[in-house]
Amino acid sequence: SGFGSDFGSGGSGGGKLDPGLIMEQVKVQIAVANAQELLQRMTDKCFRKCIGKPGGALDNSEQKCIAMCMDRYMDSWNTVSRAYNSRLQRERANM
Repeated sequence: SGFGSDFGSGGSGGGKLDPGLIMEQVKVQIAVANAQELLQRMTDKCFRKCIGKPGGALDNSEQKCIAMCMDRYMDSWNTVSRAYNSRLQRERANM
């Protein structure tokens, strides 16, 4: 049936929402949105950096540039994400 049916608890609560299920669905949606944003930013930056004259195919140097750019971008993203998560954990521990 509809989208709303995914949120039901299935019990006799008459449509009572399951907060845990809702939170999990929100987390998945946020993760998907973050992955889409990462891919879009990486594509934009690496295209501008590596592709001088767009054509029907990438030459060897463009392919290498794109691969290296994407690798560096992902490494940077992961480093920043780890630092951010570590900071969040420290701040939560100090609360």
